[in-house]
Amino acid sequence: MKPMLNKMSRLTSASETMRLNRYLAQGGLGSRREVEVLITRGEVKINGKTVRDLATRVQVHADQVVVRGNVVSAVTVPTYIMLHKPAGYVTTAKDEARRKTVLMLVQQPVRVFPVGRLDLDSEGLLLLMNDGEIANRLTHPRFKVAKVYRVLLNDPLRPAAVKQFQQGVVIDETHRVHGELRFPKTNDPRLCDVTIWEGRNRQVRKMFAALGYRVKALQRLQVGPLLLGKLKIGTWRYLTDKEIKLLKEAVGLLNEDAYIG
Repeated sequence: MKPMLNKMSRLTSASETMRLNRYLAQGGLGSRREVEVLITRGEVKINGKTVRDLATRVQVHADQVVVRGNVVSAVTVPTYIMLHKPAGYVTTAKDEARRKTVLMLVQQPVRVFPVGRLDLDSEGLLLLMNDGEIANRLTHPRFKVAKVYRVLLNDPLRPAAVKQFQQGVVIDETHRVHGELRFPKTNDPRLCDVTIWEGRNRQVRKMFAALGYRVKALQRLQVGPLLLGKLKIGTWRYLTDKEIKLLKEAVGLLNEDAYIG
């Protein structure tokens, strides 16, 4: 699963200079707008000098960029990965409790970070990348990127509960969320496919708990236009060029040149 070396070489040579906000976003410091706040606050230094101009460009292979005392490495190869996460792994780069993390499953040369979360007991499609802008848009409720989960419940779902689920369920005491339900097996109302658009922490489990049900198993099948498909559990692959394009379209980044600035 090695990236194409020729493609890497072309991207590296074409990225000798890069706009500072893109450099920081691809370095994993947040979305383009989030890193612009760091710049305007004077928290970014290039070669020892504080910069606040959002139009600043970085010499990728020559300049040293420091944010809050930490050197930010250049990311010259945008990397997008799909992982079929198994249960028993936490969706984080490091874990204070020393549990297994999803990054232990992805061995490749470029630093990436998980987009959104799948809790310890959940499985399925997880994206990892080094593109802070796309990652932010995929997880922000404003962009309404659909996520689809296959859920096995402890009891058959009653018609009244189905109606209430689709009308909206209150979780976290005050937050009302909505979802759509489909049943892949008409003779088994314990098994359902759930579509949501927000992706709050443990949202699907909390929605069913609010209706008096317990989720026995949960697998994410889809994020936006991307499908888990036949990717085996515990394995990963790079997204295709077509999938990357579809992903950018889904979050409103139709014009890549305008995005990278």
